[in-house]
Order: sequence, then structure tokens, then C-alpha cells
Amino acid sequence: MSKDLRRGGLERLTVDDIVASGFSTPWDAPTVPPFPFTFRDVEVLTLVWRTTEAAVARLLPPPLEPVGDVVLAHIYRMNDTEWIGPYGESNLSVGCRLAEAGLAGSYSPYLFLSSEVGVVHGREVHGQPKKLGFPAIEHRGDLVVGTVTRNDIALITGTMAYKQRRDTLDSLTAHFDFAENINLKAVDHIDGRPAIRQLTARRLTDVVVHECWSGPCTVELRPNAQAPVHRLPVVEMLDGFHWRADFTLVAGRIVHDYLGGST
Repeated sequence: MSKDLRRGGLERLTVDDIVASGFSTPWDAPTVPPFPFTFRDVEVLTLVWRTTEAAVARLLPPPLEPVGDVVLAHIYRMNDTEWIGPYGESNLSVGCRLAEAGLAGSYSPYLFLSSEVGVVHGREVHGQPKKLGFPAIEHRGDLVVGTVTRNDIALITGTMAYKQRRDTLDSLTAHFDFAENINLKAVDHIDGRPAIRQLTARRLTDVVVHECWSGPCTVELRPNAQAPVHRLPVVEMLDGFHWRADFTLVAGRIVHDYLGGST
């Protein structure tokens, strides 16, 4: 994008601007931030539970395969994010592998957040199935409480004790590599033909963990037809994690193209 556009000038939009990386509309007040952008002082409550491998497999797009029956629900309090500002986000993820690419990581069947910019960016760039919702973390005395609300229904309610056991994220990544996030990107042409059908992957960079605590957690899921997190039912509650970190979102990559590069 030209210097004039980035600096808020009133020059006319050019074709070069349109075809440049990171372009977003409206051109004089773009919605989607270009890479990279950084999240600072993020507070996270990660709820961990065991579901069934059949439930995981049912939500994975082929050729992704499940690697287990564990679900992670990250509830984020984003305190300081470039372009976006403070907001709440939640990402449900399950472990998976893509054999053809020798890739293992996490797949996100459901994401909810309170930022319109975050919803648009996630869907347009990554293909994440983001919807508007209201994730929140509260400290109620000696209890950390995480909730994800949509349609005035608390879809997820999770709890764990406040900072009782020091830990590291190694204990969490032992379930699966959640930092390698895989998504199904689906965009149609205006005439209804499929334009993009891809599996995309991205990895957070510059991760700095300031603190990490763990302990037994509780998880309650409530059915909602527009946010069906109940399709990953709780069979066994495992340890939760309460942590704080900084990280940067950078460009990802295409790991599987269902259309074989056709347009």
C-alpha cells in the first residue's frame, strides 16, 4: 500500500494499491490489519477436557485425522492488541495431523470473540470460523472463572483455583501442539463457484510467557444451535491452565489446496 494511504493521505486509490499484500477495504479506513501485529499482556484461561475420539473426528475436515480425544478451550483477555485494541476471544481446538504434509497441530472448529475486526480478520485471512461472542475472565476471590457467551447463553463456563500450582506451558503442549493452528478456509466467487478451499496453517512467534499456573478445572457446556460447542462433550475434566503472555501473529501458509490451485 502506498505511503499516502498508510499515512492517511487523500490520494486516489490505484491498482498497485489494490493488488498489494495486506490491502483491505474500505481503502481509506482498512478493517483487516496487515502482518505482523502483536498481542501484549494477554491473560489466558485454558480449560482441558477429555471427549471422545469419534466426536473429534466428526468435526475434522478430511484429510485431517485426529490424534486423540483432548479438547482445549482457550479463553483470552486481550489487553493490548495492535489495530484491534482490548477485546475477548475464545478458541476451541483439538489435536490433528495432516499426513501428506507431515504436519501435526491443532484444528479450531469454533471461535468466538467480541471484536468485529478480529472476526473479519480471522475469517478473511486464516479461514477461522469466527463468530461474534463475549468471552470473559473474572477473578472471584480464590477462583478464576471463564465464560463464553453468545445469544445471551453461557456456552462455556470454566473454573480453576487462583494461582495455586506453578507450571509451564510444556505441560499444556504435551496434549498436542496448539501453537500450530490449522483452519479450513472457504470463499466463493460472486457467481457461487468455489474460489478458495484450503487448509491453512499459522504459528505464533515471539512468544514470551510471563507466568503459568495449573490445577484441576471444571467445564460446563450448554447447547446452542448457532454455537454447538456441546458436540465436544465433557467425558473427563483434566487440568486447567491460567497464564499470561505476549505473542505476534505473522503470515501463515497453505498446507492443502482442495481445488489444486484452480480458480
